[in-house]
Amino acid sequence: MTHSLFDRHGLDASRAEAIVADALSGVDDGELFLEHRTSETLVFDDGRMKSAAFDVSDGFGLRAVAGEAVAVAHASDVSEAALRRAADAVSVVARNREGTLDVAPAGTNRRLYADIDPIEAPDFAEKAALLAAIDAYARGRDPRVRQVSVSLAAERQEVAILRPDGQLITDRRPLVRFNVTVMVGDGTRMETGTTGAGGREPYARFIADGTWQAAVDEALRRALVNLDAAPAPAGTFDVVLGPGWPGILLHEAVGHGLEGDFNRRRTSAFAGLMGERVAAPGVTVVDDGTRPDRRGSLTVDDEGTPTNETVLIEDGRLVQYMQDRQNARLMGMTPTGNGRRQSYAHTIMPRMTNTVMKSGDQNPEEIRAGVKDGLYMVAFGGGQVDITSGKFVFSCTEGYRLRDGKVAEPVRGAMLIGNGPDALTRIAAVGNDMALDDGVGTCGKAGQWVPVGVGQPTIRINAMTVGGTEA
Repeated sequence: MTHSLFDRHGLDASRAEAIVADALSGVDDGELFLEHRTSETLVFDDGRMKSAAFDVSDGFGLRAVAGEAVAVAHASDVSEAALRRAADAVSVVARNREGTLDVAPAGTNRRLYADIDPIEAPDFAEKAALLAAIDAYARGRDPRVRQVSVSLAAERQEVAILRPDGQLITDRRPLVRFNVTVMVGDGTRMETGTTGAGGREPYARFIADGTWQAAVDEALRRALVNLDAAPAPAGTFDVVLGPGWPGILLHEAVGHGLEGDFNRRRTSAFAGLMGERVAAPGVTVVDDGTRPDRRGSLTVDDEGTPTNETVLIEDGRLVQYMQDRQNARLMGMTPTGNGRRQSYAHTIMPRMTNTVMKSGDQNPEEIRAGVKDGLYMVAFGGGQVDITSGKFVFSCTEGYRLRDGKVAEPVRGAMLIGNGPDALTRIAAVGNDMALDDGVGTCGKAGQWVPVGVGQPTIRINAMTVGGTEA
């Protein structure tokens, strides 16, 4: 057995396999996770190149799983000596234990993204010139533009997952992201608008002529909408959420509650509800890591399990949780390809990939037309969620009043307040226009951050609490 990640550090693959097999003897599961990552970030802000960073990192994480116990050792020194020290550390969980090694992940020949290095093109000088051109273009679009911030970020992550049974699983994962933020001002009033895009592909599609100009124009439009917006009302309203990025509310308020570890420990509001109705009829939610080139997609997860389109809620009923291998085994379920880690220095947890509410059969215009006095929320910013209770608070970054079924004046400062499981039951209409976000999502859990995607159609939620700033 050989692989470039072993060769890179002069680590004999056969000797590494023997060390891993010995260290994980008697455990239920585990693996050696080798990683090589290159990354770059360029930020153009306040009319100048504010920062330009390039990083190369290497390391390994060795994990042993025995029942509910997990031992992890990691190092940036990829050597046989470091691996042996790590093996001594993690073997403690298998001491005096004769577990049966879990069945290996199924193999796959599919690839969901090309084996490319997105950092290579365009070169640094071209990227720097592009950022300066974007800044100049944005500043020339409207005299009210006060500040512009533009960033490019890319990485290539190469992983090799070696199991104690000798199975070797590899993946090479590209990732890029392009962001533009425009601040506008009128007197003492300042507002911002942001757009972004990305995925597991080269920069080319996102920075092509015409495309980046459209992104700047959209960021400016959003900023100017907020500049003219009236204070949001407070009270109970029927709320219509637009397609695409508003799925971030689904991700945070519902998705985390459907991850296996929270349900095994019964700390999720959805614990013990398998097979029961948890949402309105017509609501189907999936976690789909198989969409080509999407930011949240993975050919295999960080345990080597191929990702899936996992149906979580089907026609309103809870039918599955997102699972890594450990939680699936302890719950008597099947791994779903959701075992993820931020890097070699972190442990595995069940995490989302691309979490999506499927389309329904209703026309979005008809959904909005059915609201006499409510709110139409197109984009969201930050929020807070309590996984145990399901309670959430989210800030709306672009929203409008709905009056007699028509989209009326824009509002600012709206906060959507509710409870995830309760909000699912209040969904009164599901549109036929499901859209995915533009590829900018990053999810945090227990101090780990991973790229994710979200998506949904236009939906109507009845009688939601809205916090506002209207006097």
